[in-house]
This record gives sequence, C-alpha cells and structure tokens, in this order.
Amino acid sequence: MTPVQQRALAPLIAVVGCDGSGKSTVSNEVLACARRYGSAKAIHLGQQSGNVGRKLTRLPVIGKWFGRLIVRKTDNTHRIRGKKTPGLLVALVVTFFWLRRQRRFNRMLKLRRCGQIIVTDRYPQLELPGAYDGPDLSVKAQGNPIVRWLARRERAAYEWMISYQPDLVIRLNVDAETAYARKPDHRYDLLRDKVAVTSLLKFNGAPIVDIDGTKPLEKVLAEARDAASNTFTQCGYTQLESGSTHG
Repeated sequence: MTPVQQRALAPLIAVVGCDGSGKSTVSNEVLACARRYGSAKAIHLGQQSGNVGRKLTRLPVIGKWFGRLIVRKTDNTHRIRGKKTPGLLVALVVTFFWLRRQRRFNRMLKLRRCGQIIVTDRYPQLELPGAYDGPDLSVKAQGNPIVRWLARRERAAYEWMISYQPDLVIRLNVDAETAYARKPDHRYDLLRDKVAVTSLLKFNGAPIVDIDGTKPLEKVLAEARDAASNTFTQCGYTQLESGSTHG
C-alpha cells in the first residue's frame, strides 16, 4: 500500500502482546481515548480458537467432538510450526482461522475508509512465520499438494494484511510467570514461547511504543492513553467538544 493510500484511512492503533499481558484492558482504555477524537470501533484480529471451540461444544450431538477437535488440532499446529507439513485436517482447521481473520481485517478496512478510528486487539505479522499472529503453514514444507496450495494462499493473505501498517503499535511486555499467573488455563510452554518472540516483532516498520505490562494498572493505562493521544494528534485529529456524540 502506498503512503497516499495509507493517509486516506482513519487512524489504526494495534495493541499487541502475549496472552495475559493486559491487551483487552488496554484496548478498552485506548478505545475510550479514541472516542474523544472521533467515531471509533474495536476489532479483534486474533485467532480466537478458544472462543470457536467453546461455541462448537454447544452444538447438539457432535458439539463436544468438534470442540475437542479444534483444540487438539490448534495445539498440534503449535507443535509442528516450521517443522513439517501438517496433515490435511490440521491444514483445513488452520485455513478456517486465517480466512476468519482475513474477513475481520476486511471489515476493519471498510470502517477505516468510512472514517472510523480503529483499535485492534492483536495484529497480523509475517516477520516470524509460525509465531503467534503469523501464518501457521510453511510454504517451504513438502507433502500434500493441497496443503502446500493452502499454505501459499495463507502467505498471500498475510502479505496483503501487513501491507496496511498501523499508525501505532502498543506492545505490552510481561514475563512468562506473570502471563501464566493471569492465564492459568493456558499452557505455560506456549505462553513462554509467545513472551520470547513478542519483542522481536516489528510489524512491518510500524511505530511501536513498548509498555511494561507488569507495572501497576493505572500506570500502564496512562502510558497507553498518552501514546494514543500523541498518535491522534500527529494524524491531525483534535479532541471533540464536550457533549459531542461518536460511535
């Protein structure tokens, strides 16, 4: 995407970090801040496999089986990333999730073109394929031709998504122990891996503000508000008058 096309879109602030870093809380705070400058919406751009699995378990008869399948296949994907070509069933599960992410990304772009400020929880990345919020299928792996075709499609989708650079990335940094204490239902080894790669993600050169997510909550929120306000000002936005209505 060209700089001219980027300027035609309303601002986008992405809040990223490992599970348990405080993304949801910070995203809500940044959204409230954004609404002081104009109409704003929140979009979740993560995989959300847990939410999908829980919904599937509520289906009659086959629900529990489908829910367990989603969890098992996504866990298997975490283990095989970058090592080998997954089986067709795993690849189809992965494809379902990146298509879902792409659909939400398209919706987000439409809102930006209509002047909506966007705050995203998570953001796609292509710098570390196999790491979280990156592609799960390897285009280099050998094996099933259908799986390799799906991998190429996934790669192309991510290349398109990352071409839209956020105006600001708020990166929340925590250690694995803190993340696990906040998310004890998650696997510690997966949280540890996510913590390790978080600082390596550059989001295609987007401006990044690093915030220590282990600080007291009020300090974290204050730093996030300041970073967001500075970005809106740099984008030419001023705060709305008191009493103005916005989305």
